[in-house]
Amino acid sequence: MKKSIWFWLCFVIAIVFAVYFSVRIAMTGMGHGNSAYVNNISITADQSDKDLTAIVAAATITPNTRSYSVDLDMLNKRVANVPGVKKSAVRRMPNGNISVKVALYRAVALWTDGQNYFPLSDDGTIINKPAEVRDESHVVFRGKLPEDISDITNAAHNLVGNLDYIEWIENRRWNMYTNDGILIMLPEENPTAAIGTLLSLDNTYNLLGKDIKMIDMRDSARILIK
Repeated sequence: MKKSIWFWLCFVIAIVFAVYFSVRIAMTGMGHGNSAYVNNISITADQSDKDLTAIVAAATITPNTRSYSVDLDMLNKRVANVPGVKKSAVRRMPNGNISVKVALYRAVALWTDGQNYFPLSDDGTIINKPAEVRDESHVVFRGKLPEDISDITNAAHNLVGNLDYIEWIENRRWNMYTNDGILIMLPEENPTAAIGTLLSLDNTYNLLGKDIKMIDMRDSARILIK
């Protein structure tokens, strides 16, 4: 008997909810009620210290737009195409408003064309507008880049005060150029270890302060200095 009562009670509650939501959806579709229109677009990012002005502009829609007339795929494409956006997701909320969530690239280095400096992510993606003045706290790259620059950036950051720029050579190894014009030729295998060796030599012998033109570290068995 108790099971029968619970069954019919749950059945009636389910019917009530079904009717309620059906009416809400029908009213929204006909343009009635607060949920029929987009009153607010919320934007959240995975980094709190970033300027979201460009994303806000890309996500803006005409006032009094009906919620179900918004093409979410198109809106998401606009947001995803904003420089600095790595991933994005757009969702229509039950109240008719729009929620936008973005994952942003983080700048770890700079790339230069010889005139301007472009912020780079760890996968070599240019993520923002260029600046004419170099940020001296960042490692600078030139030319083509591999898919991952995180290791070389972290290692080279220890030389940032002496380093002019780094260049990817023949799609296989790195050259570094110091502010004093010294060319440092890194090996294909484990270039970060070679940078560690260079730092040790510089700390001991002030190597980068000497009147030299080239440090060839391509041969792991010996270092050539000219």
